[in-house]
Amino acid sequence: MKRKRGWVWWQGAGQRGYIEQCKEFLRSSRARRRYWARSYAGWRRFTAAQPGAAHTALASLEKASRINFMITQNVDRLHHRAGSNPLELHGTVYTVACLDCGFSFCRYLFQDQVKALNPKWAAAIESLDYDSRSDKSFGMNQRPDGDIEIDEKFWEDDYHIPTCQKCNGVIKPEVVFFGDNIPKDRADSAMEAAKGCDAFLVLGSSLMTMSAFRLVRAAREAGAATAIVNVGVTRADDFVPLKINARLGEVLPRLLDVGSLSIPAL
Repeated sequence: MKRKRGWVWWQGAGQRGYIEQCKEFLRSSRARRRYWARSYAGWRRFTAAQPGAAHTALASLEKASRINFMITQNVDRLHHRAGSNPLELHGTVYTVACLDCGFSFCRYLFQDQVKALNPKWAAAIESLDYDSRSDKSFGMNQRPDGDIEIDEKFWEDDYHIPTCQKCNGVIKPEVVFFGDNIPKDRADSAMEAAKGCDAFLVLGSSLMTMSAFRLVRAAREAGAATAIVNVGVTRADDFVPLKINARLGEVLPRLLDVGSLSIPAL
């Protein structure tokens, strides 16, 4: 296969609050209620997040044809908001799908369905201060990582989750949970890019998941130049020749001011 010029970039790190064990989600209605209660409660804050300096820098480099292909583990679509169009290896929480018939639709519509089934509960969530200690807080506490912790008594019995409008099946966010498999066409596209690139740069990922590690390993074995920018140890430190221990938001914007990479930010 003819090797492509340019770089393949990996933007790592998923949203902690949006990953559950796949088997638990599938077999337990209680686990699903817990997931969707916390997810509904955290949605407003989650969608209010804005792209950071690293997202903007990557989009600028992509626009200047310095990036040929971008892969992300992130499920938050902040790269899209910054102007990029990456391959979302682990999917996105912005769409949901039926596990039985495959029907998929927008997450915002699902939020509306949850609200319709639980009007008083939803109204309380939308009006409360997450740091409130009042009786109207529904046992909710804001966690440092942005997730919402809710006392189980407020979702175990009286909280209802929508089913598929086509077949009444189970609805799941279109995210690859731990224990789930990446769709084959998506995994194949990522591997093809890794094996066919001239250079592969890992950004902000420890590479502890095999779905990430196997890509940089394949790129390295195919002869691509490889490098890592990440704070802390990664799984590929032993064979990737260049490792920069730094924050992406500090390092990537500086690329825009270096020599031939001097291009305007978006």
